[in-house]
Amino acid sequence: MDIHEYQAKELLAKHNIKTLPAILCHNQSAAYNAFITLASGVVAVKAQIHAGGRGKAGGVKITRSADETKNIAENMIGSKLITTQTGKEGKVVRKVLVEKGANIKKEFYLSLTIDRKTSKIAFLISPEGGMDIEDVSKNAPEKLLTVLIDPQYGVKSFHILRMFLFFNLERHLYNEFSELIPLLYFAFIQEDMSMLEINPLILTAEGNFIPLDAKVALDDNASFRHPYYADFTDEDEEEPLEVKAKNVGLNYIKLDGNVGCMVNGAGLAMATMDTIKEYGAAPANFLDVGGTADSKRVETAFNILLSDKSVRAIFINIFGGIVKCDMVAAGVVTAAKNIGLTLPVVIRLEGTNAQDASELLKSSGFNFTIAESLADGAQKVAKIVHSINKQYNIKKA
Repeated sequence: MDIHEYQAKELLAKHNIKTLPAILCHNQSAAYNAFITLASGVVAVKAQIHAGGRGKAGGVKITRSADETKNIAENMIGSKLITTQTGKEGKVVRKVLVEKGANIKKEFYLSLTIDRKTSKIAFLISPEGGMDIEDVSKNAPEKLLTVLIDPQYGVKSFHILRMFLFFNLERHLYNEFSELIPLLYFAFIQEDMSMLEINPLILTAEGNFIPLDAKVALDDNASFRHPYYADFTDEDEEEPLEVKAKNVGLNYIKLDGNVGCMVNGAGLAMATMDTIKEYGAAPANFLDVGGTADSKRVETAFNILLSDKSVRAIFINIFGGIVKCDMVAAGVVTAAKNIGLTLPVVIRLEGTNAQDASELLKSSGFNFTIAESLADGAQKVAKIVHSINKQYNIKKA
């Protein structure tokens, strides 16, 4: 689960990590008052969206007066911010963070994530922090260092020294730096983060290390340990269909293709999407109805698929173990009748009561395409989509 910058900094502050004074504002009047409250000659007005790249996209502005802060906030709130991470559709800015300025001496890059190959926590650092960190990774990879931490032992002095030397810091800064790194690691572990990115980590003229920006992803699987996760949820920042699916207990992720996929089980979902790609089409979603799906659950899932305007055909691929294929078929037929189905649907049902399901689909009155296997279904739905695309292009021409 992604969270906002201001929420990420709340978590860091909870673990005694220094952050700059800041005030969250939902309108221009609050931003005006925030400047006065912070009593600073310089503040940053920062758009709060679930995406990076805000600085280059105009989502971070430096202001030097209350009136200027108010005007910037007025223009920013309600606008659509398009960054390298939002895609061309962008994200609407609904709130801004007004943050006190700092006397910046140097900027660094620092992040923590989970290295699944080694089962360790990875610090990725660079002495070249800021908006151009992507260019550093491409053009100067020698300026990036990965330090792996074994969770059994945690951060040790030699890890800290290695990072300190790589940053080429002055000796008198070691104590401050050696306090920061364990605090960041502890926050990462205790809050069950899957990613913590600080870009930039600044060194002030006063000799303090402060996260000027913080981007955090929390592990949803650990939400039972952290009730506050629910408070950090911002449904305005999420894909509406993903929110709808989550509210009814379905696993749904929006993708960029045009083939709607309904499956049961994450492994089968991955195999289905890969096979669709193999035949030249692209999945529009990952939709897992689970291993105990009943007809009502399938009907709900089918409604979600049909709500996605990018879907031009649907592929239902269900293996009936605990779930019964005839119940799945009943849910599909009910949903098709209730909605007034117009999209082509390819269905592959295998397992418990598969024959009964096939008979039910054939007698439904709908022109469902029945597939004999995963490959057969993927090939058929890809052929349908290619035909639709061809017709669409002819009309456009």
